[in-house]
Amino acid sequence: MIRKHSATLHGHRTSFSLEEPFWQELKAIAGSRQIALAQLIAEIDDGRPADSNLSSALRVHVLDWIKSHGH
Repeated sequence: MIRKHSATLHGHRTSFSLEEPFWQELKAIAGSRQIALAQLIAEIDDGRPADSNLSSALRVHVLDWIKSHGH
């Protein structure tokens, strides 16, 4: 199931839609890095290509993290 989430990035509210497993993995990544979830989302947002949307960038980040950390 896809759920809509919102976050404040650099002082601006934004929303994105993610399936629950991706949301849970993002929270786990933030926890393992000992950073706030909002900070992780802001980092991903800052690094995404201009032609991609935030939801897609978040999913790709989770996939890359899992692949590089052997989950």
